[in-house]
Amino acid sequence: MQNLTELPFNATSQKSLSVIIKVCAVIPFFCTYLSCIVVMLHVFASHSQFLNTSRYILFAHMLINDTLQLLSSVLLFLLVMGQVKFPVFYCVPLLFLSTVTYQNTPLILAAMSLERYVAIFYPLQRPAAWCSGRIWIINLCLWLISCMSHIIEYSIGKQRPAVDVLFTPVLCKNILINSSPIQALFRTAMSVMFFAVVAVVIFSTYVRILLETRKLRQDRVSVNKAKHTVLLHGFQLLLCMLAFTLPITESLTLLYTNWPAEDIAFFNYFCFILIPRFLSPLIYGFRDHSLRGYIGKTFLCCSNTVKPHFRSKQQDSLSAS
Repeated sequence: MQNLTELPFNATSQKSLSVIIKVCAVIPFFCTYLSCIVVMLHVFASHSQFLNTSRYILFAHMLINDTLQLLSSVLLFLLVMGQVKFPVFYCVPLLFLSTVTYQNTPLILAAMSLERYVAIFYPLQRPAAWCSGRIWIINLCLWLISCMSHIIEYSIGKQRPAVDVLFTPVLCKNILINSSPIQALFRTAMSVMFFAVVAVVIFSTYVRILLETRKLRQDRVSVNKAKHTVLLHGFQLLLCMLAFTLPITESLTLLYTNWPAEDIAFFNYFCFILIPRFLSPLIYGFRDHSLRGYIGKTFLCCSNTVKPHFRSKQQDSLSAS
């Protein structure tokens, strides 16, 4: 009889421990990423040469987009882990931001590859849209494309009659507003189309730049840098496409292991969504020579300002004693 009464308590304690472990794994990871992104954005805002270059403007745009994506997805993760419920009216904007920023990343990668292509083949007669003063037009178009696809996806779904949008508390999950098979089919088709178009753009620009490298004898250093940059965008796209393996990995894990569904979902989220979004901008940012130098100086300045602060506190305590 005692064992039967202890079973619910043991199950609850194991579930609570699992939630604590998951939160402790995600939060430090996200805080480390956020601190690096804040330093990079501070470098961009403090030095005008970055704000006057189209490539760095697009990269800063990708940093902001991925930060919004991780911020919204981590917030949704914490709300689900804590079983926090609130009305659909407040849940939809958060889900919309998470999905739009996720879809926007491959489009930004395509724009960055095309910018390298334009910089190599039209160095003196750049199209007006690719100049640093008007690159915001391209960024705005990318956001419009991502937003329109998801607005159409939400509009073709059927609203649940039993759910009151303003007052019924629900768990904020994506299945709440994407539950119909038509929406799933539309979402899959749009994702495949977006990633296919971006893959074609990155591959074609890489091939063109590779052929140009063999023709040019002068300024081969900048052309080689552009070729490696486009290749890196392809690697970033590959990291983003890891999210498409979620249904396969979930099926295989359920087939060959006894893991609970919640643990499988967390494992896939951490490995195929969180880590690729974490690595992608950091690899690109720390690879750039000039940006890496300014980032190192910023970290050095921060450490130098913290040390005198602690030294002054120690001196005050010694003098007081």
